[in-house]
Amino acid sequence: MSSQESKSRSGRFDLPANELVEKFNATIPFEQRVCPFDIKDSQTHAAMLARQGIISEADAQAICRGLDQVAEEIRSGKFVFTVKDEDIHMAIEKRMTEIVGPAGGRLHTGRSRNDQTTTSTKMYLRHVIREVQEAVRGLQAECVAVARANADVIMPGFTHMQTGQPILFAHWMMAFFWMLERDFTRFGDLYKRMGRCPLGSAALAGTDFPIDRDFTAKALGFDGPTENSIDSVSDRDHMVEFNAAAAMCYMHLSRLCEELVTFSSQEFKFIELSDDFCTGSSIMPQKKNPDIAEKIRGKTGRMYGNLMAMLTIMKGIPLAYNTDLSEDKEQVFDSIDTLLDSLAIVTPMIAKMKVNAERTRRAADMGYANATDLADYLAKKGIPFREAHHIVGSMVNYAIKHNKRLDDFTMDEYRQFSDKIEDIRAEISLETCVKARRSFGGTAPERVREQLEHADKVLSEEAKALQA
Repeated sequence: MSSQESKSRSGRFDLPANELVEKFNATIPFEQRVCPFDIKDSQTHAAMLARQGIISEADAQAICRGLDQVAEEIRSGKFVFTVKDEDIHMAIEKRMTEIVGPAGGRLHTGRSRNDQTTTSTKMYLRHVIREVQEAVRGLQAECVAVARANADVIMPGFTHMQTGQPILFAHWMMAFFWMLERDFTRFGDLYKRMGRCPLGSAALAGTDFPIDRDFTAKALGFDGPTENSIDSVSDRDHMVEFNAAAAMCYMHLSRLCEELVTFSSQEFKFIELSDDFCTGSSIMPQKKNPDIAEKIRGKTGRMYGNLMAMLTIMKGIPLAYNTDLSEDKEQVFDSIDTLLDSLAIVTPMIAKMKVNAERTRRAADMGYANATDLADYLAKKGIPFREAHHIVGSMVNYAIKHNKRLDDFTMDEYRQFSDKIEDIRAEISLETCVKARRSFGGTAPERVREQLEHADKVLSEEAKALQA
């Protein structure tokens, strides 16, 4: 039994922990990424204890020096992690005490691992949120760049994966920008909600030492301390909510990748993905498979599973701390890694894809994408829209049977369906149809330019905020 373990089990237990139990109960193998934050909150706690006269200044300085050495050992790879230490908090404190001697034993005054682990994890998650937001902004910037580079490209817009109306490719691309913008703000809202510091809540009831929780909260970058010590040590809302925000962001990545898979197929050929984001077939030499987009689409299942795991862990836990809560990290860390890796991959994949403007236009041209505009034309001539809708439906039926486009009809053919129709070819051209959608948020070129300008402003304002 290690010296630190003896302290945590001493007196109450006759037997050391079973080796199987040690391994089963240990969280140290996967939570090492939290070490820098655990060290920082420990140093801040030590400084506060000295400031309040709870421990001596000399002891606090020794503790902080010891923790600095532990941090360096971890960074250099010299630190030995073992399941006998159970978690990183015990491992770091044990090593620090080995370095500085008896003074190290005073660090844990006025706190518990219950509030310590929640604090360090919150600090880590807040750090990660900023990384995620930066990665989201990078993908958004590429969406704007691709949209602007293909500003005049016309493509069919779909509903039910059937051709609906002609749109600008830039309009399609910017749809994902605004999805990602919601993700960005969702993570930002979570960051603000995580602004309360649990440190000082101790095991569940607070402490009888005269600690200064405002000092530690502000020193660690929080807005202030949490209000209720019981809630503080048993709260994992931030873990659940991170998984929820990550799952929603991943849903948007999956939707984007689904369209990339579809539009890069031989049947569509709207886009071509760069070779370095595709793979070949082991038996069919002609294949260029969009495996990376498919892989991201497939990983959505694990992101949803991580959220459901976290919700299930929390659903029936009584107050306050229970060891069930030690299961909070693995799926959250997996969501973090999966999301950051995927954002880093999708961004250059979008940047390097080629758009086949000729193919997208032909698809819009042959798919009767201008049918709604023809119905609108008849409605403007005084025909009730429902009747105009029926007339144009009959015209499309006729066009399909005779292998014609709507703007290939002769005037006699137009008049078979309505005597209100004059020469409308220019009125139902793809360019006219696109330009006509001038309502706010529509696909008209000037409206898309407004979107791009707004997006530029969103990105530049955020860059200024980060620099500040």
